[in-house]
Amino acid sequence: MTGIYDDPRAYELACAFRDIPAEVDALVRWSARHRPADTPVRTILELAAGPAEHAREFALRDIAATALDLNPAMCAYAAERGAGLPLQVVRGDMSDFQLGRRFDLIITMLDSTAHLMTLDTFVAHLDRVAEHVAGDGIYVLEMSHPADRLAERARSSSAWRVARDGERADVRWGEPDDVLDPITQIVEDHVTIAVTVNETTRVLRGVVPYRFWTATELDAAVRLCGSLEVAAQYGDFADLGVGDPAAWRLITVLRPAAQGAAAQPGIG
Repeated sequence: MTGIYDDPRAYELACAFRDIPAEVDALVRWSARHRPADTPVRTILELAAGPAEHAREFALRDIAATALDLNPAMCAYAAERGAGLPLQVVRGDMSDFQLGRRFDLIITMLDSTAHLMTLDTFVAHLDRVAEHVAGDGIYVLEMSHPADRLAERARSSSAWRVARDGERADVRWGEPDDVLDPITQIVEDHVTIAVTVNETTRVLRGVVPYRFWTATELDAAVRLCGSLEVAAQYGDFADLGVGDPAAWRLITVLRPAAQGAAAQPGIG
């Protein structure tokens, strides 16, 4: 897709503003809330995992983790970083994979469903999830908040600086001229990551196709899938409601659909 994803170390540094342990705490909390009582998470699958930071955090907690990603460089990096942990790395497409087993918890983080360009592909993705989630399991899908595209002011920044372990990344995810096509809802985001180490800077540039999905389109994809239903939605990893003015993510908890029952979404 782009050289941005071919440099996993730089990509991981660019996303270092995320508090991965705290986010995994939230995923564990939601699992306890939306799964049957006294059923701890024993297996987890992270889709479009990239460096597999969330899967690795689960593995560090001695939970059997599987990370799936399409990019071979990301897979190699995730396997190297996860060496010695209960982590399996699989190369595969998030809309077309078959692992032959089910998981207590499946997750897709960082708005990776924006790489699914059509409704058919989104539904195919949900179909694969439905085939792999345990009967008492859940799927947690993190997307950007629709206000980023529909409101006068975005909820999250498109430019930021992070520093970790003596390295610094200055990131611009999208430029002012990157305009969302109102028909396809796709934008070609021009991405720049400048990594500085010991006064030396190297710059990565790439173009990332991004498909904006509205909340109603997500609902339509779930209904077309038919095998999943919405259990809850949250506006961040601290249980903020999606309608809160401070909400900056659209996080949806899905579970296997009750046979013959209409979905009754809960709003976190």
